[in-house]
Amino acid sequence: MISLAGRDILQAWGKFIFTGVGLGLLIGVTLTMAGVYRGMVDDGRVLLDSSSADLWVVQKDTLGPYAESSSIPDDLWRGIRAMPGVAQAANVTYLTMQVRKGGEDVHAMVVGVAAGEPGTPGWPPQLVAGRQITRGHYEAVADLAAGFQLGDVLKIRRNHYTVVGLTRRMVSSSGDPMVFVPLKDAQEAQFLKDNDAILMQRRRTEANPAFNRPGVPGLLDAVIATQTSNSSVNAVLVRLRPGFEPEQVAEPIRRWKRLTVYDRAQMESILIGKLIATSARQIGMFLVILAAVSAAIVAFIIYTLTMDKIREIAVLKLIGTRNRTIAAMILQQALVLGVIGFVVGKISATFAAPIFPKYVLLVPADSIAGFAAVLAICVLASVVAIRVALKVDPADAIG
Repeated sequence: MISLAGRDILQAWGKFIFTGVGLGLLIGVTLTMAGVYRGMVDDGRVLLDSSSADLWVVQKDTLGPYAESSSIPDDLWRGIRAMPGVAQAANVTYLTMQVRKGGEDVHAMVVGVAAGEPGTPGWPPQLVAGRQITRGHYEAVADLAAGFQLGDVLKIRRNHYTVVGLTRRMVSSSGDPMVFVPLKDAQEAQFLKDNDAILMQRRRTEANPAFNRPGVPGLLDAVIATQTSNSSVNAVLVRLRPGFEPEQVAEPIRRWKRLTVYDRAQMESILIGKLIATSARQIGMFLVILAAVSAAIVAFIIYTLTMDKIREIAVLKLIGTRNRTIAAMILQQALVLGVIGFVVGKISATFAAPIFPKYVLLVPADSIAGFAAVLAICVLASVVAIRVALKVDPADAIG
């Protein structure tokens, strides 16, 4: 009966091929959607890896610098650095914004890194071209995904930065490329107000009698200086000494510094379980819809092919062919259609992944699971056609 199923496929090969290609494109979209989810998870892990940190110290009762706003004084790192088990502690700021190059804007995450050397928490771990930041101002290291080149001049807020280094796969949890700048410049971009806002704030302060007391010289200037200062950071990245456990170091910081501290596992749980949870559910719904549509397509084409050969099936029954053999023939056709569709889908997903706007990570395990799911869908989709075939009356062959 394998040859009989093959002969029947050859007779309707055009319909099989076109249906297989259409089904394959649908399967390709399904594999790509799964790859998008895997890519989002990988982006979150890359973000954590790029920080080179074991602990994230953030504002009390916040979820940290990636999930929500966090602001702490920029001098806390010294006290944290002196805590037992701490090998390195460095300030860092994160700001998602538009970075301008000439007349074009690029949506990027601007990372402010503390002064130090390669290996300092927060610094890009490796470069593919150029060098690391060596000056305290107006230099930048950018990810290749931003489309910048060495020597390009970027505008961040009101300052200009020269790209001195390029890195790869340094992205935010949403896939935005990172641009690393000196910490002081990043603080100014994130926390310092523009000139017009400073001028208006100064006028409000001067008009406030509480800050303009003749008997207290210098009070007004002190208040204005405080309002226009930029002495905050989003987090302190901590690297542990060998032999110390994360919780062993985190608990004293929570107790004595009155701050919230997350280790790598907790931060990954926040990124994956909270930031991309909604997107994951949406992708899951799309996968269910695509699976249902795929099943409907396979069921329709197999049902159509079965109805086209009702007389042939009646002849088979008339000559004594068992129902099991007829069912096997229809099932084999459905499985062949599924295999053609999966091959086309896998090829289309592989070629589409590099040009997709978001990072798509195709995992072999997903392909194996997808292939098994396609075969299962084809088996279920063939049930309707098999039921119709088994109800055919042998007398129809001579009717």
